[in-house]
Amino acid sequence: MGQVIGLALTASLNPTLVGATTVMLLLPRPTKMMAGYLAGAFMTSITLGLVIVFSLSSSSATTTTQNTVNPSIDIGLGAICLAVAFVLYTGRAERIRARRREKKAAKPDKGPPRWQRELSKGSARTTFVVGALLTLPGASYIAGLTEIHKLKLSTAVTVLVVIGFNVIMLWLLEAPLASYLLAPEQTPERVDRAKGWVSRHAHMFAVRGFALIGALLIIKGIVGLAS
Repeated sequence: MGQVIGLALTASLNPTLVGATTVMLLLPRPTKMMAGYLAGAFMTSITLGLVIVFSLSSSSATTTTQNTVNPSIDIGLGAICLAVAFVLYTGRAERIRARRREKKAAKPDKGPPRWQRELSKGSARTTFVVGALLTLPGASYIAGLTEIHKLKLSTAVTVLVVIGFNVIMLWLLEAPLASYLLAPEQTPERVDRAKGWVSRHAHMFAVRGFALIGALLIIKGIVGLAS
């Protein structure tokens, strides 16, 4: 179960979700906007998650190959995480972003992406649709569903675990929404402080986080191949 929780946290590091949350926090009525987006995101991710986890084959052929395939996936994902950590540590990511900014500055400004423009219109119905369309399964989500399937839980418990996985995955949206509901007056100031803290420490945590996750995945893969 620990592996499932770890993959849910990894899946939560979604640039689109972070961007959408940031945009909605700047809107006049962020609570309604975030609630609409969260409802749409839950509808898509939970529905697709249940379809995927119950569609995974439990045949003997799949069982006999899991011991080889899953460790290989772990090692591959771990190598990718270490590569990302190396790029961030050496500053190459910043140089790539600088070149992209230069290219973007040389082109006519087309404005923000369409989904950001839709969010800025301030309609909970719109954010529901945007959340439903943008919350599609990623690699970490699929890997988490695979781990849930391997637990061989009952149908009812599997449904609850999939829902719990999605609750953890969307915590970046749930946390500010809950804060606005419980403390609507203090939350804007807290959000500003949090964004300032993240801007100062995000690079360090990203490097260490990707390096740690990568190392753990590779170790897990090697242990799986050796067993």
